[in-house]
Amino acid sequence: MASFRDLLASARASISEISTEEAQSKIDAGGVVVLDVREPDEFDQGALVNVVHIPRGHLEAQIESRITDKSAPVVVYCAGGVRSAFAAQTLALLGYQNVFSMDGGFGRWKDEGRPWTTPVTLTAEQRNRYQRHLLLPEVGVEGQAKLLGAKVLMLGAGGLGSPAALYLAAAGVGTIGIVDMDEVDASNLQRQILHNMDRIGDRKVDSAKKTLTLMNPDVNVVTYDTRLAASNIMDIIAGYDVIVDGADNFPSRYLLNDASVKLGIPVVHGSIFRFEGMVSVFHPLRGPTYRDMVAEPPPAELAPSCAEAGVLGVLPGIVGSIQALEALKIILDLGDPLIGRILTIDTTEMNFRVFKLRPDPTNVVTWDNRDRIQVRDLDGLCAPWMDH
Repeated sequence: MASFRDLLASARASISEISTEEAQSKIDAGGVVVLDVREPDEFDQGALVNVVHIPRGHLEAQIESRITDKSAPVVVYCAGGVRSAFAAQTLALLGYQNVFSMDGGFGRWKDEGRPWTTPVTLTAEQRNRYQRHLLLPEVGVEGQAKLLGAKVLMLGAGGLGSPAALYLAAAGVGTIGIVDMDEVDASNLQRQILHNMDRIGDRKVDSAKKTLTLMNPDVNVVTYDTRLAASNIMDIIAGYDVIVDGADNFPSRYLLNDASVKLGIPVVHGSIFRFEGMVSVFHPLRGPTYRDMVAEPPPAELAPSCAEAGVLGVLPGIVGSIQALEALKIILDLGDPLIGRILTIDTTEMNFRVFKLRPDPTNVVTWDNRDRIQVRDLDGLCAPWMDH
């Protein structure tokens, strides 16, 4: 029967062990994955910078989804070098080709004054609530902490704002602002899933806040029961990281565009009509904005509202959910947001198409001209207001 010492000696004989000095040299040279196999409570008290954290007990189950390149060099550490030796042996058995166990572990690393940090932590309740996010390498604890620290403003608590706000709240976006000056009507309930029969006659912002806070107590819902106007829009949107645009009229869209460009805030735009929808991301610092897509509003008779033309109730659920996804991608710096692209959806044929959107050279409402932009109420006139 082999003893623990025998097993440890066997593991160390089959792996490559390096000193903390050698480990730091490899890390400083770049191209190395650093793997921490300590328990969560140990990790929360301090860790090396930019590490992958997988407790030793979960290593076999999670490693191949967290470190996909088995040829990449991996430096493994624990508290003192024992668990990392066994972990390195396991990695070799799983086909990882270039693994090093750091002798002395985090204890020696810290005692020698080498760089370390206190990782972002979540409460036990948050770890349980967001565990499916934490399993994604592209999100993890740090990404979830970004979401909890993020601020997203919803323009409207209607058809588009309802699904978008629900998913953003469920995802743990820490602050959700909602701008709406309407009250809940029975005709809203076919698509505006933030509200219910008991709330008919209530202010929409109040109904939305009740729904979102009941879903996730981590979320601070800030309400603005007002009409957006030049007199208040800059104060309302300032400080938000992303704006989700669910406006249903052109003056609001142009007002939002000009204010968001002036402040450099990305806008996730969505619109719906009958059975069709579209989504785009207008990022003043990285691509085209709303005025590049629609330089001037169409005549009123060519732009009927949903109340006039109708809308299939599930359509805003699809479009609003995509808006929420795009907002999360911006916050997490994940993937390729719809910047400079327009996604169109035809639900009668279930056809999704993407079109490129390029900057309009005649558009003067740009980030480079932000100091000259004057945000004004349009009163039906949508020509850009610039300070000449």
